Amino acid sequence: MPPELGLDVAGQPDYTMLTVEGEVDVYTAPLLRQKLVELADSGVSRIIVNLEAVEFLDSTGLGVLVAALNRLRRQDGDVELICSQARILRVFEITGLTKVFTIHQSLDAVSSGTPA
Repeated sequence: MPPELGLDVAGQPDYTMLTVEGEVDVYTAPLLRQKLVELADSGVSRIIVNLEAVEFLDSTGLGVLVAALNRLRRQDGDVELICSQARILRVFEITGLTKVFTIHQSLDAVSSGTPA
């Protein structure tokens, strides 16, 4: 049985928050992909993906996030991330995705518009 992946959606006035919890890997990434596609198809233009409770993120998970970013940007939207964990941030740094995504240190940084 694949590991559990928690996905919680909360609508805010300026964005939709998707909080991800657990491991994002080859087994759970399809669930994340499905949720992001549903949000994009529903007309959401700004998604903040909160990765604070993510324990592990592999290349499959990165691919899902990049695909969502590309999809929303084609719809004049954006995907931003909340991540302050060094081990998860390192994955974005190694792949050069810190130059592609806006990565916030906290929810407060999202509200103030301050990237990491």
